[in-house]
Amino acid sequence: MAAPNLKQPTTITGKTARYAVTASLAAALSNSAASGKVLKINSVYCANVDGTNAADIDLTIYNGTTDFYLAKTIAVPADATQLLVTREGYIYLEEGDSLRAKASAVSDLELVIGYEEIS
Repeated sequence: MAAPNLKQPTTITGKTARYAVTASLAAALSNSAASGKVLKINSVYCANVDGTNAADIDLTIYNGTTDFYLAKTIAVPADATQLLVTREGYIYLEEGDSLRAKASAVSDLELVIGYEEIS
């Protein structure tokens, strides 16, 4: 199936994804191949839930072959939140793309991703 025409979409559904970031680069949000959808990422919040230690976050768009970095080694202080993507700088996940994340410390970082599923 082809990606939708963004000028005349059939459906736009607001969604929120939640992801506990691991120490290896892994998909936080994926748009499967041949989904017939595009995912418009409006915001990505990264919260450090460790009350003592800072941790670093990497965030990429993966096209099935290569990771392209949106954020690389961004420090998130203990008990703080870092905004990585904003509505003013939104991005699209095309069919077969994934938003992937990696933390410098296990169980320290959590992502909340606000997006629209467009078909």
